[in-house]
Amino acid sequence: MVWDIIRDSTFGHLVRLASKGKYFQYTEEHDSLLWKNFIKEEQSAIITQHRDSNTPEDGSELPLRDTQRPVSTASSRTQLPEEDSTQRSEASGVRVDPEKGRDKHVIDWLGQDDPDSTGKKFFVTFEVCFLTFNAYIGSAIYTAGIVAVMRVFNVSQVAATLGLTLYVAGYGLGPMVWAPMSEVPFIGRNPIYIGTLFVFVMFQIPTALASNFGMLLAFRFLTGLFGSPALATGGASIADMYTSRKQASTNILYRRTRRLRKITGNDRLTCKPEIMAEEMTGKDIALMVLIRPISLNFTEPMVFLLNLYIALIYGLLYIWFESFPIVFVEIYGFNLGQEGLAFLGLLIGALVTLVGLFSWLYFYQENQFNENGELQPEKRLPPAMVGGFFVPICLFWFGWSACPSIHRIMPIVGSGFFTVAAFLLFNAVLPYLSDAYPEYTASVFASNDLMRSAFGAGFPLFANAMYRRLGIGWASSTLAFLGIAFIPIPYVLYIYGQRLRQMSRHARKDI
Repeated sequence: MVWDIIRDSTFGHLVRLASKGKYFQYTEEHDSLLWKNFIKEEQSAIITQHRDSNTPEDGSELPLRDTQRPVSTASSRTQLPEEDSTQRSEASGVRVDPEKGRDKHVIDWLGQDDPDSTGKKFFVTFEVCFLTFNAYIGSAIYTAGIVAVMRVFNVSQVAATLGLTLYVAGYGLGPMVWAPMSEVPFIGRNPIYIGTLFVFVMFQIPTALASNFGMLLAFRFLTGLFGSPALATGGASIADMYTSRKQASTNILYRRTRRLRKITGNDRLTCKPEIMAEEMTGKDIALMVLIRPISLNFTEPMVFLLNLYIALIYGLLYIWFESFPIVFVEIYGFNLGQEGLAFLGLLIGALVTLVGLFSWLYFYQENQFNENGELQPEKRLPPAMVGGFFVPICLFWFGWSACPSIHRIMPIVGSGFFTVAAFLLFNAVLPYLSDAYPEYTASVFASNDLMRSAFGAGFPLFANAMYRRLGIGWASSTLAFLGIAFIPIPYVLYIYGQRLRQMSRHARKDI
């Protein structure tokens, strides 16, 4: 396992490139017999998936899929309608000639124990989570330096806050490009992670050494843009690993096929993702990258409503955080270090919720999966149905307990309820979207990231003024009333979600 991790790292890729594949070889490259097991000598019609007969001929309304499923080893030859000798590929909606690629040898998985499809899950999950943490902390860590930015560059507080706003805007826009691009078979996820992370690290240098305020803002936006892939693509990567459909197969099989052609010298070796990639034009890729996330967000009611709810929670969080210096520094007289300790209430709320949620998942939800390891998407929503109530509870408690006559521990205790709400909502809504739109996970997550980042970027600009004009109590209550207005959304989708999925052109309908 350690060897595999090193091989798949940036260092391993560079060594393989420099040595022309001599070092850090894949299993099929050093096992003279194993590689033959990958080959499925079937005609290429097997790997052509077809759409319904009512597919529009002009392709203008064709849904673009994020992922392709690997071909089943038990497949038989697909019967093609005589009246239509071409079909549309799942990858892009473009037409695919079913005769193209006949007499090819199809590369497939070894099976459920294929080391390239199931190994290293926990380590990779940790890496994705840590990369996500790294992107998010890049926004929060700036807030401690806002006063210094005001002093060094002689700007107002609202202007200094733009450093936070532009970073959040950057990591909201980034996934709109990186996430769909990672689903193109000949690109995959790793090049996106590696390339953008390198740029993200390099751009920290001019950010730290910025000689003027404009330079600081420009590089804050760019670091957010290039630090963003894990926020949407990371969720898709985890979904790839923990699904029975091996949705990550496109790039894995694409690269494996290229290696096997080199090993064997057999140019007849191919795979489904490669045939799909050959049919994709620049226009098809551009549509996948630029149009699909926005289209899904505004044409799918389930996606729009849940994205809006998560965006509201995100925006409320960023507004509410602006009240912490007012409450704990101005009202309770905390210094900067003590103010940081006031955030411990959020940590306690998250830890308590973690225990409760994991217990519910293990003892209750685990029993609801069918024999194929699949769960009806609506059964993901009960935590969100409960969590929504904790948003107004937190804000009412915090807002009206933050006064000199009440002990400082009370608003800290109240703050813990927000992480209860956020933890339950995020861990219900995102799996629901992934299950309801399994072929579009990366794009759906990208649209989710765009909406919540837009709220998170814009709300802090007026937060301080709102709290000072309305006061802590009424400003927090205003936010609480917004939270109350959104509570019905998960209930509506729990009751009517399956019906909405049946009416959707993109959602999963078979469960």
